Amino acid sequence: MPSPLLPELEELHRLIELGGPHLSTQVMCKVQMGSNQFDVLSVCMGSKDPAAPAIGFFGGVHGLERIGAEVVLAFLGSLVHRLKWDSLLHALLGEVRLVFMPLVNPGGLWQGTRANPHGVDLMRNAPVEAREDVPFLIGGQRLSATLPWYRGPEGAPMQEESYALCQVVEQAILPRPFSLTIDCHSGFGVQDRIWFPFAHTTEPLPHLAELHALHRIFDQANAHHRYEFEPQSVHYLTHGDLWDHLYLLGRERHPDHVFLPLTLEMGSWIWVKKNPRQLFTRHGIFNPLIAHRQQRVLRRHMALLDFMARAVASHSRWQPNEQERDLHHRQALARWYPELPKLKRSGHIKPK
Repeated sequence: MPSPLLPELEELHRLIELGGPHLSTQVMCKVQMGSNQFDVLSVCMGSKDPAAPAIGFFGGVHGLERIGAEVVLAFLGSLVHRLKWDSLLHALLGEVRLVFMPLVNPGGLWQGTRANPHGVDLMRNAPVEAREDVPFLIGGQRLSATLPWYRGPEGAPMQEESYALCQVVEQAILPRPFSLTIDCHSGFGVQDRIWFPFAHTTEPLPHLAELHALHRIFDQANAHHRYEFEPQSVHYLTHGDLWDHLYLLGRERHPDHVFLPLTLEMGSWIWVKKNPRQLFTRHGIFNPLIAHRQQRVLRRHMALLDFMARAVASHSRWQPNEQERDLHHRQALARWYPELPKLKRSGHIKPK
């Protein structure tokens, strides 16, 4: 049952009820918080054809960044309410599988912490070690759960929330010939950013050409957007990144498939700059606390998520063929990796 202590989970249950037979829901795990128990849910809709492309929308991985969960919930809500009348939406759903996991870390949302109730940062919890130097603490640490960016005990299984996210991706997304995910976060900076792997190395990932082609059609379709599309490694490297882990797993299990994991990093300094008093609250650093700013954020990112769903459904129309891949790869290197040594620029590096 939904808990009144966690309005985002209550809203998710409401949307599931409204969606009725159009939605399929699965409880991936349960998080116990004292006398309260929170479900970690996945919700799917759209094509059941195993060969259809899939897109996943994830939020609430960091409990302090509530806006990420709210963006995913707002998009799911838009789709659910349009099911009654939008024939174009039904046509889209006939072509693509949509997967939602809006509240990956309900315990963190309930506590108002970045980490889960065990003090583990879920985005530092995967079994991936950085190949190059990472910044102290922020790159992932095993000193103490009382410090931020704690990875969890060495050799221990992944946290149940991390494992739940991985199970959803492994079961519902990676087996599809073409898939994409977008994980919604907020962070420092005055610009919204769309990050793609890798986080554990400065080397480009093998599907760099596909990412460049996606970036190109996004630019063409959204001429006045304010997103910066870039690899995460431009800013910093980390251990234990979940999306690096899942991308490498996809390459190992489904080498002929295309999987493009993206992260939306909403620039939270924009909100702090307009309302400096937010600096004095933990939530204020990562979330727009004034109602009209939150509404503006939700409106702005709806267009991004809708575009991504349409791009996945239509991937065969823009995905580069073998003749085009080399050009896209070279243009991507020039754009995103201008300082990379030639040895690492081949694009044929196999994951280890």
